[in-house]
Amino acid sequence: MVEPRSAILQGTLDLMVLKTLEQMGPLHGYGIARRIEQVGAQAVIVNQGTIYLCLVRLLQKRWISGKWGTSENNRKAKFYAITKAGRAQLKAETENWERISGVIGRVLRPDGGPPAEVPATGLPGALAKVRG
Repeated sequence: MVEPRSAILQGTLDLMVLKTLEQMGPLHGYGIARRIEQVGAQAVIVNQGTIYLCLVRLLQKRWISGKWGTSENNRKAKFYAITKAGRAQLKAETENWERISGVIGRVLRPDGGPPAEVPATGLPGALAKVRG
């Protein structure tokens, strides 16, 4: 039985965060997580601890920048924005994801037939449960 919500496949959270910041502009961590869940039609779980570890990693790589500000509910929050280096990484990661997902698709449908029933993450059972 497929779980209605799945954890994000390891290695994809960076890509989704970068794309979210490219599309939406500066956002705080909670806003990024909610946006990913919204775009994913509530089919993925974005753990708060995981999103902040991802943001620290992206800051260290200089793919995003962070600046303190005030959130919509008048609380102090760090707002993150994609950098020029982050845009270049997003382009490279997007190309890699498209290539890899094509390979996975061919492995899952070697006869070229219609896709089998798969979870909302696009990956079968065990793979969908890997945390980001």
